[in-house]
Amino acid sequence: MSVEKFSKPITPAMESTGDVLMSLETHDGAVLQGYSFGANVPAAGEVVFQTGMVGYPESITDPSYEGQILVVTYPLVGNYGVPDRTLKDDIVEQLPKYFESNRIHVAGLVIAHYTEEYSHYLAKSSLGQWLKDEGIPAMYGVDTRALTKRLRERGSTLELGC
Repeated sequence: MSVEKFSKPITPAMESTGDVLMSLETHDGAVLQGYSFGANVPAAGEVVFQTGMVGYPESITDPSYEGQILVVTYPLVGNYGVPDRTLKDDIVEQLPKYFESNRIHVAGLVIAHYTEEYSHYLAKSSLGQWLKDEGIPAMYGVDTRALTKRLRERGSTLELGC
């Protein structure tokens, strides 16, 4: 499994998100294509990956990812939606209840498979809607395993795109 110089999406476009293609371009000329489901804006930053089982709301609001394009390797993202962003923590009232901080810190999000059909009882919106509301680009249909392998072998690099 390797990231070629040009990689097409690994999944078909979903009707709910449309078929708007976007690209992640690396400094060494590789171009990975996927389908947009966040804000339709460009972004640039260091591409990093996360292989943990932490939820996507927690990951993208983690200040340690400030300005980075986050590759989430979890197989399916979006299935439990996004909880109410206005609820405050019971102990630290300045913090939101279900997030790591008060805002999204990533510059962009890259995933393999996405769904807008969320089912969690706390969900108030889809991940895609939240990203659009906050002006954060995101793409699905990328072979995140191959991209993660590339990042592990070559180190994180500055990337253009999203």
